[in-house]
Amino acid sequence: MICVAHTNSNFEREPMLAPFGFKGGYLTELWQTVALISSHTGCTGIGLGTQSSLWSDASIFLQNPESVGNSIMYLMTAYALKQARGMEFDTPIDLLDKLLPITYEYGKAISGNPNLRLTYALNALVAVDNAAWQLYMKENKINSFDGMIPPEIRPALLYKHKELASIPLMSYGVSLNDINGAVDDGYFFLKIKIGSDPDKDGDQEKMLAWDMARLSSIHKAVKDRCIPYTEDGHIPYYLDANGRYNSKDRLLRLLDYADKIGALERIILLEEPFPEECHVDVRDVPVRLAADESAHSDADAALRIDMGYGAIALKPIAKTMSMSLKIARIAHERNIPCFCADLTVNP
Repeated sequence: MICVAHTNSNFEREPMLAPFGFKGGYLTELWQTVALISSHTGCTGIGLGTQSSLWSDASIFLQNPESVGNSIMYLMTAYALKQARGMEFDTPIDLLDKLLPITYEYGKAISGNPNLRLTYALNALVAVDNAAWQLYMKENKINSFDGMIPPEIRPALLYKHKELASIPLMSYGVSLNDINGAVDDGYFFLKIKIGSDPDKDGDQEKMLAWDMARLSSIHKAVKDRCIPYTEDGHIPYYLDANGRYNSKDRLLRLLDYADKIGALERIILLEEPFPEECHVDVRDVPVRLAADESAHSDADAALRIDMGYGAIALKPIAKTMSMSLKIARIAHERNIPCFCADLTVNP
């Protein structure tokens, strides 16, 4: 049993080279956080994290100055570390189970939002959880990633890939020249952000029209490029809506349009099309849907799988390593593939 004796934290503000657009908004900076947890034995764990207020809860980001949203999340990190003092845990998963509920309630209070998304609290706990894993490994003299995985979760992580593909993210403002340049540089799998709010008025029909035009322009630009990495030689697309579509009908209209322009068969994955409160059966959607923000926890992931979602995005950098491992276990038991899709990876 590990007992937390001391904690500390700090952060740095990192300006972005250019505004980063998704979820109908634009990020201009990231707050890089660091957490320290020490035990009574003298061992210390240091964890890094990257805050993403816009990704975690767009309502907080859009209703406040950007720095306010980041401040709220950092205060939640500091609160969790303070509450952790004196707590005992066997594994970091146990510690997360204790800290997440109280950190979540604290976040609701200081944000004034009783409907705060759970992901906001998880994002606030990333550095804390990473520090707990570092401490856990030192206390137990573990020196490998495989060695730190609890036995009940290991079956979900047995497969070892021989190769990895680097997937560039094409946010709203990335030009066609830059997209073609990425293909020229050897990138062959494009992650495309959809769900723009072009006039900042929340009009879903304008969003759909923008998405259709964006998909059409990208498809025209790369549809004839040949690559050696896919069976048909075509560049596959991975669309990420970040919960911006408010109905299955509107999503199907987008996919019908994709079919008309010859792009539907290129869409390998469509991530998080609907808001998390939208509980609809998606088994009739003609592309594989992946759950991301809506899969806050292992229970949420199981619920999405029941709705027909065919993949789960694991985000240890945004939902904590501990929660990601719990989600991976559930997905493995249900024979649902997982993948990592982390936009806020700390160097």
